[in-house]
Amino acid sequence: MNPLQENINLAANQISTYLAKNNTATSWQLKVMFRMSSSVLYLALGTLYQQGKISLEADGINYNITWGSAPKPPAAPKALKEDM
Repeated sequence: MNPLQENINLAANQISTYLAKNNTATSWQLKVMFRMSSSVLYLALGTLYQQGKISLEADGINYNITWGSAPKPPAAPKALKEDM
């Protein structure tokens, strides 16, 4: 595993642990509390969202994050087959 992936996994674990106890947070609170870069924060949040562990709600430049099941993201569109 490369160092970036390790940082993302660590951040996702820290965020999961915090949210499991506190239920909600903002992206800014998490960034400051865990002293992580914006890139790692948002990649970790994306990972947790994709796994259905959190829900996200945009609030200006921040996100409100809630622990719990999130709606599943839409599936990628299937390639269209052209009949010839």
